[in-house]
Amino acid sequence: MNLSQAVRQHARELGFDLVAIAPVGPSPDWERYRAWIDAGWAGEMAYLARHLLPKQDPRQLLPEARSLILVGLNYAQQLDPALLADPARGRISIYALGRDYHKIMRRALMRLDGWLAAQSGRSSRGRVFVDSAPVLERSWASAAGLGFIGKNACLIHPHLGSWLFLGGLLVPEALTPDPPPQISLAPPDIIWRFDDGRTGTCGGCTRCLDVCPTGALVAPRQLDARLCISYLTIEQRGAIPRALRPKLGNWVFGCDLCQQVCPWNRRARPASHPDLQPHPDRIAPPLLDLLALDEAGFTARFAGSPVMRAKWAGFMRNVCVAAGNWGAPAAQEPLEAHLFHSPLLVATHAAWALARLRGRGGRQALARALTDAPDPARRQIIRQELWAAGDEVVL
Repeated sequence: MNLSQAVRQHARELGFDLVAIAPVGPSPDWERYRAWIDAGWAGEMAYLARHLLPKQDPRQLLPEARSLILVGLNYAQQLDPALLADPARGRISIYALGRDYHKIMRRALMRLDGWLAAQSGRSSRGRVFVDSAPVLERSWASAAGLGFIGKNACLIHPHLGSWLFLGGLLVPEALTPDPPPQISLAPPDIIWRFDDGRTGTCGGCTRCLDVCPTGALVAPRQLDARLCISYLTIEQRGAIPRALRPKLGNWVFGCDLCQQVCPWNRRARPASHPDLQPHPDRIAPPLLDLLALDEAGFTARFAGSPVMRAKWAGFMRNVCVAAGNWGAPAAQEPLEAHLFHSPLLVATHAAWALARLRGRGGRQALARALTDAPDPARRQIIRQELWAAGDEVVL
């Protein structure tokens, strides 16, 4: 067994489901990425623009790099659809149900790098990346033959589907690369033909485009992040645009809709990695439980989970929106508490949710709060929601 074959075998022994090797050079698909940034579709993710030039060639990160080892880790899960569809519960994206994948993959890739260094005799370190370095992982993974880019803008493997975490390792060793897929532009869609004879294509399917409630997939493989529920509930730090709030449904962190409807995911096997197994408290938790979380409770419940990225205020903002879309009067009391005592970001969305509760209880609570609110900013929030709800109020 040569070194390149041994690398692939050892990566699988470390828990990765997919592994491929590519020669280092200019990044594939970089021009498309630059056009996406220039179009403003990255929204508030300014760090993506800052990383634009380094993403042009991985050798800007590791000048001596000669090979790029790409890995994929399956995170698919089989969950009760009825539980997820219950509007009284908050939905959390499947990728965030277990432990933070960044740490899991980074730890394994560092071990792979140490093992490879011992085999080749080098004393320097390679460069690990798992969403943590300016590398176009998805484009490199596609170029190396791990899958094709679907219309939902996700990497799709012909056997494992799209429930995949991606990462990689830049190394100075000149490893034997995997043969890249052949791409043909045949109507009605692009077709990837892999070296082992497999093919990958979306064909005429548009399920992912059709299911997106906010229209974030503006065209095949073109995502306007500013409209994406995952972006709105995780990356956006300010208020969620009013027009988009009803479209979020009961999503409180991320969104899986465009992957759930993908035919390539019908036979996806559940993740086997022990650290990616769903935590019971994160599978569609009741909204009333989430509304009751203070910052300490939030940290205790989601410690070690990607959900922590939203921070307490951002997460509670999302929960308030989900409660407003649920509309049950049972949410009135905790929403009032957030209206009076939580930061203005949360209070703004709590007021919106109160105005949407069934019956007039929520709006009556807002009318009472107009007198009792402790500061002018909260009173202004309440006035806006009463006015939007059609209730007469002095502005």
